[in-house]
Amino acid sequence: MNTRKVEITVGLFAAGAIAAFFMLAMSVSNMSSYNDDKGYVVSADFDNIGGLKVRSRVSASGVVVGRVTDIEYNSNSYEAVVKMKIDSKYNKFPTDTAASVLTSGLLGEQYIGLDPGAEDQYLKQGDTIELTQSAIVLEQIIGQFLYGKSSDDKKTK
Repeated sequence: MNTRKVEITVGLFAAGAIAAFFMLAMSVSNMSSYNDDKGYVVSADFDNIGGLKVRSRVSASGVVVGRVTDIEYNSNSYEAVVKMKIDSKYNKFPTDTAASVLTSGLLGEQYIGLDPGAEDQYLKQGDTIELTQSAIVLEQIIGQFLYGKSSDDKKTK
């Protein structure tokens, strides 16, 4: 009878561990906060989106206001077109709102940051955010630093 109690305890512990791993996986994959609420879709064109993915968060002032729904490449303008679904309760973003690809956390999760402007008109379904800032690519910054360093060395000689 004592071994039966141990088996039940181990089984409950294993079930708890599986549930904890499932919750962790959902948290990391952004599925836990996936919300199919009615909202409006806006788009923005970026030169470089880095590691941005579909379902990445869209936030303003640190508050999640939506999700990235689609990423495409425009072969005419040679830019990435990012479509974002903004939750309907956040319907007062001015038309001169700026969008930036930002990085957060230790793992470098990328997301869209919105910085509201000052216009009297608000974004609505199908609008395009004109003011954008692309992702900062570490390799380009290092290359610019090394190139600038080597040109400084040539000037001093």
